[in-house]
Amino acid sequence: MTTTPLTADRLLKALRDEGLTVVEHRNWRTNNRNHKGPIGPMHGVMIHHTVTSGTASSVELCYNGHSALPGPLCHGVIDKAGVVHLVGNGRTNHAGLGDDDVLRAVTDERALPPDNEANTDGNRYFYGFECVNLGDGKDPWPAAQLLAIERAAAAVCRAHDWSERSVFGHLEWQPGKVDPRGFTMNSMRTRVGKRLGNSAPGTPSTLPPPKKPTVSLSKLIKAARTDPARRGTPVTYSGVRTVEAALVDAGLLAKPYSDGHFGSVTITAYSAWQRSKAGGGYRGAAADGIPGKASLTALGKRAGFTVTT
Repeated sequence: MTTTPLTADRLLKALRDEGLTVVEHRNWRTNNRNHKGPIGPMHGVMIHHTVTSGTASSVELCYNGHSALPGPLCHGVIDKAGVVHLVGNGRTNHAGLGDDDVLRAVTDERALPPDNEANTDGNRYFYGFECVNLGDGKDPWPAAQLLAIERAAAAVCRAHDWSERSVFGHLEWQPGKVDPRGFTMNSMRTRVGKRLGNSAPGTPSTLPPPKKPTVSLSKLIKAARTDPARRGTPVTYSGVRTVEAALVDAGLLAKPYSDGHFGSVTITAYSAWQRSKAGGGYRGAAADGIPGKASLTALGKRAGFTVTT
């Protein structure tokens, strides 16, 4: 197996050789975050959903990023028609911090363990494809888009001589993430495995159930009170990512702000959760964006994390 990052020409050829329609978006060949850290060795292909609608705006967002999360946010955007739009080449802001046990499993191409830690830089090791979908469990996944995801993942695996076990979702890497929502990664690995010609693709169903992420209320409150004044987007407490992912899933926080920094935008999003009926229907000072036990517990029940004091 090869782990040297694919050049722009090799990635483009691999995708087109797999039968994909590929659009080269602006200066994608030199659009990267290589100045922020190393890229490679490569070990896998990560699948995401954008939490957006519309091809043009989604592609631009993934190319440019946001003030809170500079682009590119992936290597390619797969639209609902099954077209792959290349937006980055090199290190991109798509994976964030994840579980080192998952990295080892992907590298060894074996069954994935539960992702219950956020201690390893995934932007260094993985290719990322963002798929245009709201991620609400209702937005459809057209057959053409699913086929393109299968082909894109298989193309990268074929170029590196990897199996389908090198393909995984963001929700299998980083605690609190839910993407892609609307199809299972086991089913997608099965599709990729068949395309690669493997006789027994997929992930065994005998794995233990994933361990629920845990969020400390006291540490989260401290982050909410201190992060807005901090420069940049430092991650002061990993549980912030879990809560931000839940706010994204609830439609209250834009995905680029799910960065582990409990800044002013996250404060506003959490305040909206507190004011919502599901979050407790709080008003005034009780909905100030600083998490409380009742509202956080309600969010945890919705998103699948537990709350400790």
